[in-house]
Amino acid sequence: MDFLQEAKLIEPEIIENRRTLHQMPELAYQEKATAKYVAEKLESFGVQVTRGVGGTGVVGTLKGGKKGRVVALRADMDGLPVEELADVPFRSKVKGVMHACGHDTHVAMLLGAARILSAHRSELHGTVKFLFQPAEEHGGRGGALPMIEAGVMRDPEVDYVFGLHIDSNRKSWEFGVREGPVMAAPDTFRVRINGRGGHGSQPHQTIDPIYVAAHMIMALQGVSSRMINPVSPFVISVGAVHGGTKENIIPDFATLDGTIRTLDEKTRSLAKLKVEKVAKGVAKTFGATADVEFEQDAYPVTVNDPKATEEMVRVLKRIRGAKVRKMDAILGGEDFSRFLQKAPGTFYFLGTDNPAKGCVYPNHSSRFKVDEDVLKLGAASLAMLAFEFGDPKGPA
Repeated sequence: MDFLQEAKLIEPEIIENRRTLHQMPELAYQEKATAKYVAEKLESFGVQVTRGVGGTGVVGTLKGGKKGRVVALRADMDGLPVEELADVPFRSKVKGVMHACGHDTHVAMLLGAARILSAHRSELHGTVKFLFQPAEEHGGRGGALPMIEAGVMRDPEVDYVFGLHIDSNRKSWEFGVREGPVMAAPDTFRVRINGRGGHGSQPHQTIDPIYVAAHMIMALQGVSSRMINPVSPFVISVGAVHGGTKENIIPDFATLDGTIRTLDEKTRSLAKLKVEKVAKGVAKTFGATADVEFEQDAYPVTVNDPKATEEMVRVLKRIRGAKVRKMDAILGGEDFSRFLQKAPGTFYFLGTDNPAKGCVYPNHSSRFKVDEDVLKLGAASLAMLAFEFGDPKGPA
């Protein structure tokens, strides 16, 4: 079967779905309208639907006409708290919320794959589970974990799982693939610096937490440059500093919010230990104290199964016009990592960079735009993976 040709036949529908969803973005755990839209579309294809999975998640189940494996395909549904500035006629209608990371395209492409596969269920081996997940952008508990706890990877047990993400850093019609660690564990931390407030004209009578914070920010950069093996990819960034109410008042406390990004559990554990040690050490030097907290349930490292990735590359290379490139690991985080802890599979990327169409802004930008010509390619790739990996005689 020519999956790309099948996707071309329904391309207007895929684009329409994407544009409809783009105008109605919803934040993490609030994806009620999106979930309703997805469920109704799946039901119109004759796919069995389960709603409210792990909160607002939706699961579609399609049983093929032939015996085979169980393949799960995942798309995330949530938007971001960003005011859209992109010059498109289908801009977000929700103030302060935007699909700035392409999750609307992920849903549209997976709905396209569901449409293709449902039309060929008699030829399909095994069972396909379509996982429409909430709250990927949450960064802590997220949406994958609640869905897993609700049993989406069981009954029947999933043999392979695949996820696709649109990528503004990659040329249109190019897939990015990588075996092993592909995305980082994103650990959020908060440091509360406890000092002693007073008048800005008499700093010697205080323990200035803002002064301590300035030294602490600089010292924390030494964790990556001097305390962690430099061959281990690692980033620490302080993204928010809070403290004080007025220019002549030295406050009692200040807070730093930051993120740590690592690609292996050994470096992850060591980095968290060093951050806490440095923060408390700097605070003590100036007579302050520091309370350090790390967000619980942070996403693990996203690790692609080497064998599944190798076989996936062979499948994707059969799609006419598509390019398949090996990519470097990136330090963004993804809770698709949790699905990969339950079944072998791959998280891969599809480029949308196209300067001729103004698609040059990065994911999470208020001006983020997608080259909609690639949506049919994404839908075709997902359908093809389900078809090929579901076949007992296919990739293994």
